[in-house]
Amino acid sequence: MSSFFRKIAIFSIAVLVVFLGYRFFVRAPAVQDVRLTGENIICFGDSLTSGFGAAPGLDYPSHLSRLIGRPLINAGRPGDTTVSALARLDRDVLSRSPRIVLITLGGNDLMRGMDRPQAFRNLKTIVTSIQAQGALVIIGGVEAPIWGRGFEEGYRQVSKETGALLIPDILKGIMGNPKLMHDAIHPNDSGYAVIAQYFYEAVKPYL
Repeated sequence: MSSFFRKIAIFSIAVLVVFLGYRFFVRAPAVQDVRLTGENIICFGDSLTSGFGAAPGLDYPSHLSRLIGRPLINAGRPGDTTVSALARLDRDVLSRSPRIVLITLGGNDLMRGMDRPQAFRNLKTIVTSIQAQGALVIIGGVEAPIWGRGFEEGYRQVSKETGALLIPDILKGIMGNPKLMHDAIHPNDSGYAVIAQYFYEAVKPYL
């Protein structure tokens, strides 16, 4: 074997060893160890949760309820920011025996130009308050690479710091697809079915 090919072989083996070492020894942030002591699965958030643009019974919580075969609580409210959601957290989530809470928040903060660090401090407070009751939290993030002002990283940071499960982009494959959108922002019936499937895959191991 020539010196050149010997160097290529050694380099390839080294890359393989590093890759396998990464796969076996580098771990994603662990999901917080929760007790799951509550009774209810609660969908908490903004218009993506309430189902703006969907026909009755075709919002994502309704789709998800059929997928898992049990009723869910839809605690979505159109227009919610992390500020208004935090203000109603006790009434709409903490007082309702949460077991698993699915969250869609932050999109309105982004669109209204609200302070990004403050938005994610609010979101972290929401998440940790729910976790303190022994509930699992799953966050549906929103990605807007061009005008997102770093919101994508904010979701990842909250997930890392709290151990909440994160779906990085709950609108992946939906936003911009006219077959799945009601308007420029909100999904239609079929789009909400896709969101429900994303949440279902995340929540399924904990049912």
